[in-house]
Amino acid sequence: MALIHCDFFSEVLGVSTSMYVILPQATKNQIGMEGRTIRSKHPTLYLLHGLSDDHTIWLRRTSIERYVAPLGLAVVMPAVGRSFYTDMKNGYRYWTFISEELPEIARSFFPLSDKREDNFVAGLSMGGYGAFKLALRCPDKYAAAASLSGALDIVNLVKNAAEPMASEFYNIFGDPQTVEGSDNDLYYLAQKVAQSQGPKPKLYQCCGTEDFLYQGNIAFRDYCQKLGLDITYEEGPGQHEWGFWDKYIQNVLKWLPL
Repeated sequence: MALIHCDFFSEVLGVSTSMYVILPQATKNQIGMEGRTIRSKHPTLYLLHGLSDDHTIWLRRTSIERYVAPLGLAVVMPAVGRSFYTDMKNGYRYWTFISEELPEIARSFFPLSDKREDNFVAGLSMGGYGAFKLALRCPDKYAAAASLSGALDIVNLVKNAAEPMASEFYNIFGDPQTVEGSDNDLYYLAQKVAQSQGPKPKLYQCCGTEDFLYQGNIAFRDYCQKLGLDITYEEGPGQHEWGFWDKYIQNVLKWLPL
């Protein structure tokens, strides 16, 4: 594998930002690991971080580079701050960045496939929300999406937040009463995709049974199943922590339709 720390300028954000990129490399002589490539334009997983993290976190807390080496899968890990992958009311346009600009920039730098069947997105917590939002708002671009302990019921999280998080949510989403039924509401997006005649991404969802987001994850799973969406759900003992995510990202990689 090749690991690249890429600093670049974002026209959408108006500032320089960063991403880590893992690129497949066919190798036979590495001790303890064999790399693989499966085509000249690599299938790609956009791997999203959580609220208190940045683009380095998946590399620092898991063995993601080792996990993807035999798969021939590229991984793009961008930095988005505490944005909830949203064009913020008071802040940067991170939704436009992550959904439009980032894939174009990454493909201009690296040999990444632009085919829907080769593009996937996953994330933890805030990144789980971002992953499902990307796949459900852009079902023509992503074949599959995975949420690990995702903050999926954003409507209730925003409405019931106490300070200082309530003010932070206001700066991200604006008036809490406007979130429900908007393009930031995963329930609304799931229903919209289910009722459409267009492509529908495969969904994977997992959560620890002791996680404070567990009940919200169960509710969203049940809603997607009721809509008839293709969703795979797993759970197990665990809280909102990296031991759980390091284990289940391996399940995500096995599940991806590569």
